[in-house]
Amino acid sequence: MNLMIDGHSVTAKTGQSLLDILKEQNMLTGRLSTEPIAAKIAGEVFTLNYIPVRQKDIISDRPSIRRAMAAGNGIVRLLRYSDPAGKEAYVRTAQFVLFLALRQLYPEARGKMNCTVGAGLFVEVIDAKGFSAEQLKKQVASVVEQDIPLQRQRMVTVEAIDYFARQGQQDKARLLRLRDKPHFDVYSYGDFADYYYGEMMPSTGFLRTWDILPAEGGFLFIFPDAQNPDRVADYREMPNLHSVYQEAERWCTLMKCETVADLNDLVNNGNIRELIRVNEALHEKRYSQIADMVCQRGAKAVMLAGPSSSGKTTSANRLATQLRVHGMDPILMSLDDYYIDRDAIAPGPDGKLDLEHINTIDTALFAQNLKDLIAGRSVEIPTFNFKTGKRQWSGHTMRLKESSVIIVEGLHALNPVLIPEGLDKNKVFRMYVSPLLPLNLDDHNRIPSNYLRLLRRIVRDYESRGTSVEKTIAMWDSVRKGEQKWIFPFQENADVIFNSSTLYELAVLKTHIFPLLTAVPPEDESYEGVRTIVKFLNYVQPAQVDDEIPPTSLVREFIGGNTFYRK
Repeated sequence: MNLMIDGHSVTAKTGQSLLDILKEQNMLTGRLSTEPIAAKIAGEVFTLNYIPVRQKDIISDRPSIRRAMAAGNGIVRLLRYSDPAGKEAYVRTAQFVLFLALRQLYPEARGKMNCTVGAGLFVEVIDAKGFSAEQLKKQVASVVEQDIPLQRQRMVTVEAIDYFARQGQQDKARLLRLRDKPHFDVYSYGDFADYYYGEMMPSTGFLRTWDILPAEGGFLFIFPDAQNPDRVADYREMPNLHSVYQEAERWCTLMKCETVADLNDLVNNGNIRELIRVNEALHEKRYSQIADMVCQRGAKAVMLAGPSSSGKTTSANRLATQLRVHGMDPILMSLDDYYIDRDAIAPGPDGKLDLEHINTIDTALFAQNLKDLIAGRSVEIPTFNFKTGKRQWSGHTMRLKESSVIIVEGLHALNPVLIPEGLDKNKVFRMYVSPLLPLNLDDHNRIPSNYLRLLRRIVRDYESRGTSVEKTIAMWDSVRKGEQKWIFPFQENADVIFNSSTLYELAVLKTHIFPLLTAVPPEDESYEGVRTIVKFLNYVQPAQVDDEIPPTSLVREFIGGNTFYRK
């Protein structure tokens, strides 16, 4: 069969894997920055162990072409670490190697995926006597050196449940009991088997760039540098962010909702309503505490930032409510009104406008306005017209009273260039909002926070803006690149980090989003992204409990019914 692999025409022999073909064609480089680690065919991601032409297809009574090869007309695009799907394959492989090595050294230990902090993934290690991160690092290096092939195998679901129960992975066994399909795929080596809900690299030897550092309660796995994957990223400790994750983990334990299996139990027994009430009370308490901090400092401006779909708008309004309890007069401002005219923005190298770049904001004007306002002077505030793409001046003036405090919401609100030189630092309070979801699918599989944000954005864009699932997902990679450059580098500098996630919302969002996701056809460019989300949502029990969610809840910002939007 003739294939077109990254523009190269090759002939696939019967029984040859993509990896075999790449070796034959000298297309492997040995460097993570350029090495193919997975493949995309007809919109789906496949392991390089995928065999385009199988022997059984040739010798059957009715010779056939494999579905993906037929749908993709033999066109194969190789994925590398720089591709989001390629990086996900790398991360899954790292998970397999880490938990395999941990099992080999400490058979009785329980390893648990915890959180990503900067360039490091924190893995908690429980019941491992004499645990040593350095010893684990040597064992991981040994597993990588063995270059163990990673072949996916199919198990009967009932047998998989029994296996994981016997291995002490009750979290995964409980999750699989709700699986309505007769089979479950695993990767295995020796007596160890696991699955990470997606494709992996073809063998452990492809895990070339990494490090392991000791950490309290476990260890840190350090990822490759995003700009140069051939070197390990520089790890910078982020104690503020890590402490927020740890606090969220404690609440998971207290509310007995650490995994999706726990959430499903709460849905099925009706106790999710109590979970909603407690979650919402926790948020309200935290907003109240932040208002206390703002008033105690005597701040005149709150700079509130966060990534897309983190709940910035609702957070600004709920903080304003709490400040009013203190007798303050909060004024909401948006950095969006300081956009420069669209026709004054220079396009990037690709010819497109990067609307998330800091240079799209008139930082000098904002800094001067902030300085004048805090000094008690009257300032005319611009308004940005998104229909015309231009700034407007409509005589909107502002002057702060003794009780006034500005809440400035925006993507770049924590960027230091917005703060004028010489301003009393106590006059500005910095708040970072992000849904740092502590809920795991199971012990070995986190639900990345960006998945939750994407779900929120899909629901909001569809229900309030009429935007299709396909269009939202198509924009997502660009959104995330902007966040990596303009938001995340400043999050640790915040005076407070507010975790805007709720443990119950996956069950709620599924009722809104699942029909939209399953309607996306395989030929659509966004299909693989949709498929990834559907895979983990398949394990979440939907909950019809919108009536329990308060009208000022963060979740209402996305599913509708948020009273802050009413005039």
